[in-house]
Amino acid sequence: MKDKKLEQEHFNNKSTVYGPVTSWRLGESLGIDPIFVESTCSFNCIYCQLGNIQNITDTVKEYIPAQQVIDDYRSIIDSGKKVDVITYSGSGEPTLAANIDQMIKGIRELTPNIPQYILTNATELHKEEVRKRILGLDKVIVKIDAPNEKIFQAINRPAADITLESVIEGIKAFQKEFQGQIEVQTMFMPMNKKETQQLAEILKEIKPSLVQLNTPKRPYPMSWHRENRGNHLGIADYETRSLKVLSPEEAQEVEATLTKITGLKIQSIYR
Repeated sequence: MKDKKLEQEHFNNKSTVYGPVTSWRLGESLGIDPIFVESTCSFNCIYCQLGNIQNITDTVKEYIPAQQVIDDYRSIIDSGKKVDVITYSGSGEPTLAANIDQMIKGIRELTPNIPQYILTNATELHKEEVRKRILGLDKVIVKIDAPNEKIFQAINRPAADITLESVIEGIKAFQKEFQGQIEVQTMFMPMNKKETQQLAEILKEIKPSLVQLNTPKRPYPMSWHRENRGNHLGIADYETRSLKVLSPEEAQEVEATLTKITGLKIQSIYR
């Protein structure tokens, strides 16, 4: 039998819209899943809350109809749930959805005053058509976990032909076009902590409005379950594996180094 607390936290798994879930970064965040059918991403990160990605690809296409997302969103809004932000994420890399711009527009028409964010690995931002599709968002949060290609391949395990250089160049191209905020989320583990100074130099070059300092406190699921989307409680009725995390003291050390080198605002998971 499913854990009742898990069911209450995690919504109807038949919906492309889930939550709201309480996020340490975003408040009451309503998730939008533009992929939905199966876990599909251009990364297969060793810490991913979705577990091992089923479809590792950088193919941009329509995965589900935009109207399905808009209809699911309307149902949540009509229920009267409190929503601070709308966050595109879900079952993989949301910019792989070729119709994400239709979702953004349709949701904006329904609730023009609720900000729309995206969590993206930025692998597709080197493509002009992808950048154009997400210009209507209020905030774009990109992922940078690695300071060099070796660690990038080890942690993020990208689809073929995706490099750290192409990701960074895509972010820079998007910065020239986007009017909203760009933030960076970075996942620190013992394996990349020693590279903090090198990563700080990349952050200094990009100059995001905020750096979100994270560590993998959620367990890694050993099989695919849609309820992994937004599972901040870390509870499950299926097999999971705990990951190595930074201690609060180690996170403070990383934060101090990043602040000293970059001068950027840092938001830590432990604070």
